[in-house]
Amino acid sequence: MISDRPPLDIAALQRVGNQLGTNPAGIFQDDSGQRYYVKMLESPMHARNELLAARLYQLTGAPTLTYVRTTEPDQIATEWIDLDKRCVAHLDKRERRQAQRWLGVHAWTANWDAAGFAGDNQGVVDGRVLTLDLGGALAFRAHGDPKGKAFGTQVNELDVMRTDAGNPHAVKLFADMRPDALDEAIEVVARIPDERVRQVIVDSGGSRKLAEKMLARKADMAGRLADARSGGCCLRGEEGC
Repeated sequence: MISDRPPLDIAALQRVGNQLGTNPAGIFQDDSGQRYYVKMLESPMHARNELLAARLYQLTGAPTLTYVRTTEPDQIATEWIDLDKRCVAHLDKRERRQAQRWLGVHAWTANWDAAGFAGDNQGVVDGRVLTLDLGGALAFRAHGDPKGKAFGTQVNELDVMRTDAGNPHAVKLFADMRPDALDEAIEVVARIPDERVRQVIVDSGGSRKLAEKMLARKADMAGRLADARSGGCCLRGEEGC
């Protein structure tokens, strides 16, 4: 989710910790003792892209850290919380099933880094599984490189995130999903009204072109769901495909 508090001035905070991921970052603390994890990204466009991804996750109900806007256009901040677990490998069966509910959201937003390079983009707080970093969603890779044509209108991520050996932590998390669980994960996205998607993207500073692309991706997912229910085989890797 995204906090409605005023933008943070990171220069006015005290740095109390170093980066944890691959982007330049640090842990900062305000006068009240609230801590934030702040990333310094490649460009303001990359930062806006991640905030927009957070808005779309919020629209679907998928749990994330709480994002806070900053006064610097190339920075992203999230409220710091102490995790009970942080690694796909450490999730128990119930937590894995909880995380799998959001496969459709990760796929729709092309969040290739949903599981994390080291399996560390999924964490648990009070029994709730959160996605910890959205920097690899939508039009940019986690390091800030544009995805270009790889971010198209077909949601190949529904297959890739369950089968691609190049993303072993995603495969570990999603490969064993049953067909009914896949249907439910797709429905999380497919049932969102088109106008709500369009409104969130435009109101968040995204382009109408991006809105139409995300609607096309949503329609692609809904089509796969309809094919599966009519007896077709729309997801690679399923029995009989």
